[in-house]
Amino acid sequence: MQSDPSDQAITAQGWVKTKRDSKNVCFLEVSDGSSMKGLQIIIDKSSDISEESLALAATGAAVSCEGILVDSPAKGQKVEMQATALTIVGTVPAEDYPLQKKRHSFEFLREIAHLRPRTNTFGAVARVRNAMSTAIHGFFQERGFLYVHTPIITGSDTEGAGQMFQVTTLDLDNIPKTEEGKTDYSGDFFGKQTHMTVSGQLQVENYCCALGDVYTFGPTFRAENSNTTRHLAEFWMIEPEMAFCELEGNMELAEDFIKYILNYVLEHCSEDMDFFNQWVLKGVKDTLQSVVDTPFKHMTYTDAVAELEKVNDKFDFKVSWGCDLQTEHERYLTEELCQGPVIVTDYPKEIKAFYMKMNEDGKTVRAMDVLVPRLGEIIGGSQREEDFDKLKARIDEMGMDESEYWWYLDLRRFGTVPHSGFGLGFERLIQYVTGLGNIRDVIPFPRTVKTIDF
Repeated sequence: MQSDPSDQAITAQGWVKTKRDSKNVCFLEVSDGSSMKGLQIIIDKSSDISEESLALAATGAAVSCEGILVDSPAKGQKVEMQATALTIVGTVPAEDYPLQKKRHSFEFLREIAHLRPRTNTFGAVARVRNAMSTAIHGFFQERGFLYVHTPIITGSDTEGAGQMFQVTTLDLDNIPKTEEGKTDYSGDFFGKQTHMTVSGQLQVENYCCALGDVYTFGPTFRAENSNTTRHLAEFWMIEPEMAFCELEGNMELAEDFIKYILNYVLEHCSEDMDFFNQWVLKGVKDTLQSVVDTPFKHMTYTDAVAELEKVNDKFDFKVSWGCDLQTEHERYLTEELCQGPVIVTDYPKEIKAFYMKMNEDGKTVRAMDVLVPRLGEIIGGSQREEDFDKLKARIDEMGMDESEYWWYLDLRRFGTVPHSGFGLGFERLIQYVTGLGNIRDVIPFPRTVKTIDF
């Protein structure tokens, strides 16, 4: 598409997106998925290309075209192909091929998720997702982080929430029981109750406390029975962990990370971002550029609540100290109060995870949430509790089974250091970048309640 016209014969392969016929010429737009626009193929009907091949080159057909690139008189494209040969590859799409030249609803496209990558929107999502994945690894690798593959199957619950998918080889039609009538896991594959992970954080901390700066980037799972535009049962998480790092360093890295990813997408996916800006959410590019250009403000949870209480009448969920901030509160902080990204710190311990370091007040923990305009929370993180006795007390206080965390506690016994990290849901970030309203549209194969077809 960026090449200059040439007499050199080339081959273009892809799928027919549109077909237009005139008396003497046939126009095909062929896409191979590498860019938003397809290559226009011009076929002179007086050429050696058969009428049968032209008839079979319907929308959705896979084709291989040979010819030369010539200057294009059409607006918006530099070159087009003057075809000398056309081959139909594979089977010809049936007449009921569902992706015709019209706008299809996202709900309809979720029903044919095996074909939706061929549309402009989902092709653009795939290219942006790929670029963002590249940028994530680039950001950490440039800073000397090591990429650690943490396990998908686990015996511990990182968040303590209990919404986990169980993994078992037991016969579900004949579940063995103990004398107390509970499930007997002694004959199960791992000999104990086992789940799909909700986070790689606890495991990546092991490597942080040996290798310094590390990160994990992989699939995580939540068995939360929520059929909303914000929830997936399977999604990807980015979780860095830094040794000898307190909350202030954690906040600095989080800000640098967000700006790096957004800037990378704006630079490397300009065509796709123009599409999202025009057809999905007008102004999305300006929003992202503003985040890149704006220093993140900092405020404590206590100060944030004090500001929110001044305008409590604005909110469906009223604010008071100790409550978990809702999206409407986070958007007010970013869009009206701070007019830009803000990092809120020092949350009440009751609404945060057991592993977060306690502040001296005994009421709050060294947690941070990064909030951005239009979305609200995009990153959650903390300084971890490195003190053995305090961490053990917190596990006991929350009624968790200490035996499941013996190795995690061991890290506090053998060369403990201050360390910090954060987690970012990849699909949430892609939603923010593209402007798409439903999280099911930014992952190739959405896993949600009662949805597992593809």
